[in-house]
Amino acid sequence: MPFGVNLSFCVKRWVTPELWAPLVREDLGLDLVQLSFDLVDPTWPDDLLVSLARDIRQCTDRAGINVHSAFIGLAHYTFNQLLHPDPRVRDVAEVWMRRAYRFAASAGIARVGGPLGAVASRRDGREADTLLRADYEDLIARMHRLADAAKAEGIVELYVEPTPMRREWPWTVDQALTMATDLETSAVPWKFCLDWGHGTFEPLYGRYRAGMADWFAALGVKIGVIHVQQTDFQYDRHWDFTEPGRLDPVATAALQRAHGLGQTPVFLEVFYPFERDDASVLEAVKRSVAILKPAYA
Repeated sequence: MPFGVNLSFCVKRWVTPELWAPLVREDLGLDLVQLSFDLVDPTWPDDLLVSLARDIRQCTDRAGINVHSAFIGLAHYTFNQLLHPDPRVRDVAEVWMRRAYRFAASAGIARVGGPLGAVASRRDGREADTLLRADYEDLIARMHRLADAAKAEGIVELYVEPTPMRREWPWTVDQALTMATDLETSAVPWKFCLDWGHGTFEPLYGRYRAGMADWFAALGVKIGVIHVQQTDFQYDRHWDFTEPGRLDPVATAALQRAHGLGQTPVFLEVFYPFERDDASVLEAVKRSVAILKPAYA
């Protein structure tokens, strides 16, 4: 089973490929990574992006690393993106994604994904179970346009990452299936990135209903990538596997295989406080990889 690491742990630390590529290959013993756009902002000046893309290609080639995909990261995720109440902001988010595709392609990265956006909260704090029809139709239209743009850049696959929030979309299996149907004719396939900390979120799905089995069974081949993290099922923790939690790596890998997803890439995705010292972060990631690799071997 392909196993690698999302470069989220490198943010504000190992921020260039000259730093993270040898670290991933030599310290972690991995040859598969997922780039985070927290390390490169696709709205930076074009001449700088051309140089940074060249650096990624050269450093990963030298280290023998495959950059499977690029993901939105935390910085852009903090914005409401394609579901912002102001359509002008949605337009900006769409342009941001187009530039992300262009950068990824120039860096030799053929796949891009992440969460799509979030609706604004109501003044009374109540959260609706559905998107307004007009907002959903606008989202699907933008996703079709983005697929056209991705194809033009040479991107071969796009990912939607469901999140455990009613303000984002999709957050249920049925919503994901509806979205998949509405995107069947897109120029580039839209698939799903499932995260173990999202599908197991009990405050949203319920103690006895939260879990990944339903997602795996329903979406099947529409799943393009999986994120793994340690979590307590109470929040989207993104802990490493040195922390006590409720995920058993052997069981998570077995469930994935049982649903015919033995060749679907899995990435450890963990985040750390910026003030935590670098040495302990590196040691925790190394220990986590050592725990996970045998399970996904």
